[in-house]
Amino acid sequence: MSIAAKLENLGVTLPDAPAPAANYVPFVRVGNIVYVSGQISKDDDLITGKLGDDMGVEAGAAAAKVCAINLLAQVKAACGGDIDKLVRVIKLTGFVNSTADFTAQPQVINGASDFLVEALGEAGRHSRSAVSAAALPLGVAVEIEGIFEIQ
Repeated sequence: MSIAAKLENLGVTLPDAPAPAANYVPFVRVGNIVYVSGQISKDDDLITGKLGDDMGVEAGAAAAKVCAINLLAQVKAACGGDIDKLVRVIKLTGFVNSTADFTAQPQVINGASDFLVEALGEAGRHSRSAVSAAALPLGVAVEIEGIFEIQ
């Protein structure tokens, strides 16, 4: 099954690739590798909050899934609009807006990892880092950057 069909079966419609918010590009392609800039937890609205304070792990994981969808939107743009040119997810780096004593960053970023494996199967399995941040842009709960292989 194609990636586009699998996403449709999951009820996921990729948004237009978000434009950068500052002086950088949303992705850089080097050969068949695409480096995607950090994508924040934003769908129709910003998903803000601080894990360990006013947001729980489940809500944080949902925010991370939104980041993963935004990452795929950037990959689709890098592929000229054809998400089926995605070969695999190589690595994610997830940043979690969290309190100093919050230690469940991996469970939060699982929201992105689990979604990518569900949507892409083995091609969605990746290496990963999940780290705490004292604050993130616009107060968002999660930001994730990624490295992808494309055709």
